[in-house]
Amino acid sequence: MSGIHEAVEAFRLGRIVMVTDPTRPERGAVVAAAAERTNDDTVNFMANHARGLVALSMLPERAERLGLGLQGPPAGLERENYTVSIEAREGVSTGISAADRARTIQVAVEHHTRPEDIVTPGHVFPAIADPGGVVARAGWAEATLDLARIAGSKPAATFCHVLDDDGELATGAALTEIAERLALPQVSIAALIAHRMASESFVTLLTQATVPTAFGDFMARVFVDTLGGRQHVALTLGELRSSEPVLVRLHSECLTGDVFASQRCDCGKQLEEALRRIREAGRGVLLYLRQEGRGIGIVDKIRAYALQDAGRDTVEANLELGHPADSRDFGLGAQMLLALGVHRVRLMTNNPRKVNALASYGLDVVAREGLEIEPTEQTRKYLATKKQKLGHLLDKI
Repeated sequence: MSGIHEAVEAFRLGRIVMVTDPTRPERGAVVAAAAERTNDDTVNFMANHARGLVALSMLPERAERLGLGLQGPPAGLERENYTVSIEAREGVSTGISAADRARTIQVAVEHHTRPEDIVTPGHVFPAIADPGGVVARAGWAEATLDLARIAGSKPAATFCHVLDDDGELATGAALTEIAERLALPQVSIAALIAHRMASESFVTLLTQATVPTAFGDFMARVFVDTLGGRQHVALTLGELRSSEPVLVRLHSECLTGDVFASQRCDCGKQLEEALRRIREAGRGVLLYLRQEGRGIGIVDKIRAYALQDAGRDTVEANLELGHPADSRDFGLGAQMLLALGVHRVRLMTNNPRKVNALASYGLDVVAREGLEIEPTEQTRKYLATKKQKLGHLLDKI
């Protein structure tokens, strides 16, 4: 995998870059190029070597300016938000040739183009990207458009799904072979997300006040994330802006465990233990992140409980409901810590993914401190699943 800077520079120079999604390998990959630098060689390369649908990512306001609406309701990550296909009104013949499609792309991204300058249907397929980019929706349109924005190009990109020799979506070793054979720089969606989370801020402090708790008087600071509008809380104790590492807990909201003392999980006990340790240390941060049920929300969390009652484990239940095993994002938590002046942390967690996440967003995790709660008969299967399927470090299971 190439570094993001190499991929961005190649893209800026008009070269073709492969964008991958290792977190969802079944989605394959796309090749992409700056729309404003797209020519007949670009389209011909994609048609010959990638062989999927040649598409054009653009922002909603651009699609609106061109009079283009979605083909159907907003899509999940299984497909892009395509509009009706387009063709340049002038300067093309059949529209299908590489030169004709390149001409259509150039017309579509030209600032002065009006709806009457294109016709529909055609041979180029615009895909509308979420304005928030990959941090809002990890789709191909968003990834390629973010690549263009990071490279300083117009916010639009030509992209094409990569197929293997059998005409199926290329994945795994086939993708690696194609990228190496064609000498394509590569960048992952995760790398684009990490770059944006490290270079931009998506959290805003709204208010703060002292909250007396059973574990001492904490300062409660409420942040809002500008991506989803969710409000998150940072409970802090002591002076945080120093070179010494700060004791930190990233705690995802668990209404059933934290408030109702549910015996299905150990979340409430972990919350209490984290606050107790911060009090003992005299300084620290507990982030209460609004991502219930590993990010699936309270409704689907209760649906997952019903599936668990029928014999599934927590991972199987999430997957059966159409969610990843764990869809939480800790990037906003990292930004909250940085906003608080925290750069070096002692992280209370059993989940190595949290350690890696904070490190990828520029925080120095100097130590991981386990936060293991004694298993009960009710939590033993739950904890075993976290250990076996999610890689949590649990010695008591």
